[in-house]
Amino acid sequence: MLRPITGWNDFERQVHYVLGAAGDYKPHFVLLPEIFTTQLMSLLPRQEVHSAVRALDGFTEQYKTLMREHAMRYGFYLIGGSHPVLRDGELFNTAFLFSPHGEIYTQDKIHRTRWERERWETSPGRELNLFETEFGDIAILVCYDAEFPELARMVCDSGADILFVPSSTDDRQGFWRVRYCCHARAIENQVYVAMASTVGALPEEGLGLHYGQASILTPSDFPFSRDGIAAEGIANTEQIVIADVDLELLFENRLNGTTIPLYDKRIDVYQAPVRVTRTAPGRPTVGPRVPVTR
Repeated sequence: MLRPITGWNDFERQVHYVLGAAGDYKPHFVLLPEIFTTQLMSLLPRQEVHSAVRALDGFTEQYKTLMREHAMRYGFYLIGGSHPVLRDGELFNTAFLFSPHGEIYTQDKIHRTRWERERWETSPGRELNLFETEFGDIAILVCYDAEFPELARMVCDSGADILFVPSSTDDRQGFWRVRYCCHARAIENQVYVAMASTVGALPEEGLGLHYGQASILTPSDFPFSRDGIAAEGIANTEQIVIADVDLELLFENRLNGTTIPLYDKRIDVYQAPVRVTRTAPGRPTVGPRVPVTR
């Protein structure tokens, strides 16, 4: 839960509590929400949002050290939400993956929301990553990125078994946009999707409200839970949700499921131009439509 804090120790104490509680369950993976480090703005002088979000980069090394220590201490892969990072004068919304062996990997958010583009003036990520771990191949889609099926299909075609979606949304509509898209990605790619959302409020511009609910989602078929939800929390409540996911079920379902969308896809059709037929009064005209890039 995002809340005003009075010092770095408050933030560290919160992280220690949450990750310590998660560690008791001996997980292989732990996911935190998008931009949950923005509560560190409480420690900065009051300033307009464009400058404040850039000032958060000053906490990057402390954040990385803290998260790395917990991943190594408890022996899990930690998707440490996301954090604003400056590189070569550009601001990125970057998700960090901390391994139990001490390595640190990153995934920049590729698609920016209007707020990020117009108010924070972030730069878009330019590369999509697949991370091969001893417990399965994973990828990270930061919030809005989950609303674009192309990204999920790319990493799933490369072998992803679990998609992790750190998210932050300020209202119910925004939350359900991401949640519904996460479930669609699980169904169409026959993978598991874990989503963690910010809850709480901060007295900062654009961060005053949050609507969230953590969940672990599955394909929608007989071997999985009835509603395709392995676990979910209570909306707008700080809590930890936990589920066991069986990769062997995915492999079996991809071959023998009621439907097998991962293998039934028609790339030959997807790469062909759309045939447009005019049905308005007058002589019909038929021809290919050239895709428009904006």
